[in-house]
Amino acid sequence: MEFVKELIAQYGYCGIFIALVGGIVGLPIPDELLLLTVGYFTHSGELNIFLSLLISTLGSVIGISISYYLGKRLGLPFLLAHGSKLFLSEKKIERSQQLFQKYGAFILMIGYFIPGVRHLTGYIAGISDLPFKKFTLYAYSGAIIWVHTFVLAGSYMRWDWQRLSDSILAHKFLFGSIVGFLILSFVSCYIIYQNLKRKKLRRQYYHN
Repeated sequence: MEFVKELIAQYGYCGIFIALVGGIVGLPIPDELLLLTVGYFTHSGELNIFLSLLISTLGSVIGISISYYLGKRLGLPFLLAHGSKLFLSEKKIERSQQLFQKYGAFILMIGYFIPGVRHLTGYIAGISDLPFKKFTLYAYSGAIIWVHTFVLAGSYMRWDWQRLSDSILAHKFLFGSIVGFLILSFVSCYIIYQNLKRKKLRRQYYHN
């Protein structure tokens, strides 16, 4: 926790951006804790809330885009051979592949909230040759929801850092995940509704 606070205190928005890019790509950076801490600093007035949300979202978006590009260009053999250098074990890769096969592009949205999966969804999407337009729709929407969930949670919780323990932090992670899930459910329902609406219009068009 102190490392995250020092990172933000010394490098500000630049540190947040670089840390999130690296964390999404696969480096061992506590992304949720980083975002919660960013939220805390926005509440204390040391960071601007709107700029923090923008920078955090950009870092997440660029990080997962790099993962997608690497997966698309270098493929699964490269990830299996060198993933361990980015702390992406073969077991995590296999699990992410299974989730991608089960949920498709939707895992790009919910994957941000699943430890060990967030760092791999971009790679798997690229390896699976998912169209970039579809990738950006799900991955970038998920990044916006994930960032806003944890930054706003950190901002509104009025933390007492001296008393913050692992158990309290765990409850905050749980709260943030629940809020994120609710927001994600709403967005997902909206996307499904729009897709069904388009299909219905296409059917009507072809029948006429």
